[in-house]
Amino acid sequence: MTKLRAGVIGVGHLGQHHARLYASSPDATLVGVLDQDSERASVIAQKYHAQVFRSLPDFLQQVDVVSIAVPTSGHYSVAKGCLKAGKHVLVEKPISVLSSEAQELVGLASRQGCTLQVGHSERFNPIMPLMRPHVHAPIFFECHRLSTYGERGTDVDVVLDLMIHDIDLVLSYNPGPVETVWATGGVLLSSTNDVANVRIQFKEGCVAQLTASRISPKAMRQWRVFQPEGCITIDFQSRRGVVARKSVASGGKATMVMEEIQAGDAEPLKLQLESFLSAIREQSRPVVSGEDGAAAVELAHRVMAAMKVAG
Repeated sequence: MTKLRAGVIGVGHLGQHHARLYASSPDATLVGVLDQDSERASVIAQKYHAQVFRSLPDFLQQVDVVSIAVPTSGHYSVAKGCLKAGKHVLVEKPISVLSSEAQELVGLASRQGCTLQVGHSERFNPIMPLMRPHVHAPIFFECHRLSTYGERGTDVDVVLDLMIHDIDLVLSYNPGPVETVWATGGVLLSSTNDVANVRIQFKEGCVAQLTASRISPKAMRQWRVFQPEGCITIDFQSRRGVVARKSVASGGKATMVMEEIQAGDAEPLKLQLESFLSAIREQSRPVVSGEDGAAAVELAHRVMAAMKVAG
């Protein structure tokens, strides 16, 4: 089986790991990297025995698949150029800044017959496939995603930077159309909102309460999902989960029976790239498709619009 020729655009904090994983993949060969920082590109290329490219056209002539890990503000323009050249694209989350841009990329990928996957890597956290079968009819999501402050990602609102992970995950459970969105947020250290809280009411009854912050003293990535038969708790950092099920004893008294679940240490990004390459070879819909990424961005903008109304 011929290996796919892979390239990475943007080899900073996250892109360097795309390069590392392509270089070690049995299904792909890391051909080259492209980055505005030529010195950084040279370091990564040398480390993984790849070529440094100076222009996008030259780069695209040599690759079949592309990972895009540039700042969010550049996702749309770079992805568009790659798709127009007929390349399969994995673009880091969010797919784009604007909903209209996301829809355009989805349409372009379809017309070009290209696989378009969005890097919502939390879908590939090893705890997720273990916990997802226990979620049957969620009625309330409670999500906290907090991080310490850093410059990376601050070119966009915290909703597009962090909360987008939980928006995508909630939507992956198919809660139905959105009825109302209430949100509030605040600008503290960057030029956009650094903290946000939102309550999303879905027409079919489910509610999602999401909190995101990039100015917290310590990181937190936790979920609680309530459903008629009990509660699911997920800690994405420790990769631990608890399934609490309602049980009725012989005397008729209801109690909760707990089951603790611990996931392994597999690397989510590695699983994500393997899934991407598999979707290309099998010509199947990616686990996180362009349509999924576009839906997350559309809801994110509804959240940000609600924040403006709240003032």
